[in-house]
Amino acid sequence: MKARIKFTPEEVTLKTKLPEPLESYFEAVNREDVKAMLAPFAANAIVTDEGKTRSGILKLREWIEEVTEKYHPRFEVEDVVEDGPGAAVVIGLVSGTFPGSPIRLRYTFRLNEGTITHLEIK
Repeated sequence: MKARIKFTPEEVTLKTKLPEPLESYFEAVNREDVKAMLAPFAANAIVTDEGKTRSGILKLREWIEEVTEKYHPRFEVEDVVEDGPGAAVVIGLVSGTFPGSPIRLRYTFRLNEGTITHLEIK
């Protein structure tokens, strides 16, 4: 059974406690800190976003720089679901300089030894 953590609108801020390394990742996203966004990822991590899959730190850095420069995203946590050992789904409202902003997105993470090994954004 999946554990669900539900937040009321008053509680939905980046201060909502996320497991590490997710908290560090989303704080870095909101600061547009590319180096800090990259830090929680494993060296061989895989990210799927906007229909493209990237792997390895160099490709992830390119993706982070591109998304940050193009969209200037901000993330507000709405829901966190533990999806089995080493897995979490974070649903949040993402705003930025893109059509339809803000939109609700689902970030599915796989973690191993305190690092992000997989991230899929839908």
